[in-house]
Amino acid sequence: MTTICAVRYQDQIAIAGDGQVTAGEKTIMKATAHKVRRIFDDQVVIGFAGGVADAFTLEDWFEKKLQKYSGNLKRAAVELAQDWRKDPTLQKLEAMMIVFDQKDLLLISGNGEVIEPDEDVIAIGSGGNFAQAAAVAMIRHGANLTASQIAQEAINIASDIDIFTNKSIITDQL
Repeated sequence: MTTICAVRYQDQIAIAGDGQVTAGEKTIMKATAHKVRRIFDDQVVIGFAGGVADAFTLEDWFEKKLQKYSGNLKRAAVELAQDWRKDPTLQKLEAMMIVFDQKDLLLISGNGEVIEPDEDVIAIGSGGNFAQAAAVAMIRHGANLTASQIAQEAINIASDIDIFTNKSIITDQL
């Protein structure tokens, strides 16, 4: 399990993700995995939660959709979600992705959902609810922080609550 949190705040979009990889519910296999990546010539940032192999498969499919639709993030996301629902191979994938570029911030799920957040925060993974609540609170109360700092602190807070989230945090922003 893991936690990924993306935040749009003061004209910035940033993402943070922890590095914990677990096997089952008892064993930490790795503490420093990179679940935040840049794709499409560094124009798009993604963060994923779920099975690593499944996430890499989705990343590849998503990047192909971005190429097909000339970098149109929303169109690529909708097309990926449609394929994910229809294709028998993709239907078996267990992962979720947060994706963003300079203007759009989206969640893509295997249920065919492409969600643009109301409150400019999206979080996924085992600690996602904790991270999202923390980030929304910081934004609502005018935290004197950058988007990157809010995302990182949200993961840090989640790691204090969720045993599947650690403090080895990777951040990125465009």
